[in-house]
Amino acid sequence: MSLDENPGHKAHHGGGILLMVAGLSVAALTGALMKTLTTEMSPFLIAWFRFAGCFLVMLPFALARVGLKTFKPPRIGVQVIRGLLLAIGNILFMLGVAKLNYADAISILYVYPFLMTLLAPAVLGERVGLIGWLGVFGGFFGVLVVIRPDFSGADAYALFVLCTGLMVALQMLLNRKLGFLSDPSVIAIWGVLIAALILTPTLPFFWTPISAGQLGVLALTAILSAVSQTMIILALARAPASELAPFTYSEIVAAVLIGLVMFGTLPDSLSWIGIGLIILSGLAVAHAKGRMTLRRNPKI
Repeated sequence: MSLDENPGHKAHHGGGILLMVAGLSVAALTGALMKTLTTEMSPFLIAWFRFAGCFLVMLPFALARVGLKTFKPPRIGVQVIRGLLLAIGNILFMLGVAKLNYADAISILYVYPFLMTLLAPAVLGERVGLIGWLGVFGGFFGVLVVIRPDFSGADAYALFVLCTGLMVALQMLLNRKLGFLSDPSVIAIWGVLIAALILTPTLPFFWTPISAGQLGVLALTAILSAVSQTMIILALARAPASELAPFTYSEIVAAVLIGLVMFGTLPDSLSWIGIGLIILSGLAVAHAKGRMTLRRNPKI
């Protein structure tokens, strides 16, 4: 019996898929909580609390997983760049999602797999076949259908989220480089630590009094970010990325449901068409490559 025919092995992979879906659903909830906070405080302040809190929550997990290797990250210069991308991406996302339909914002964010494919030949020397390129163009067209640029003020907010997708894609490519050198928990924890340190000098400029209710939401955001990241790390340990790739789009489904419950919004008919194109094109890209790197920090 081959490994793939082993029922226990399949169950093991099934557990990884469930963890990935759960982790991304929690990430979608985290993003929605951040959206609620943008009406009351600066994205810089929200991001700092999120990253600092996430570091404190994830530190025991990383220590239990790899011990003192937690404090020995590979290629610290690359880690700093990742932390900077993470900080910029989070702030851009909050600037955009503050005024956008939540499900539309998450759908636009999913431009990142296509940007990864577009950048992979230059950054990683990977070759992309015809199906992969068709998937890239299809995905970009789907994002345009969701955005529907009409040169109104709303386009600027969609552009913020689109730029967040670029930040996520660059983080993913760096993760691919670092993934062979260190445990993903080490990569994750150093990303949030460096992002928090980068944002610390901005606190005097954006600090505002924080109520007990706001502090509770900030703490919940940090905890959920850590829970999401931990689930994704465990999912990657249980199942290959190629099997997990099709299930990453469950985050869009979760965002639709969360948007309905928390904000009373649903995508319109054209947005549904765009979302469908994004998902189908993403699956084509994942199939063409045979694998997709999913070691992402919570986007947002």
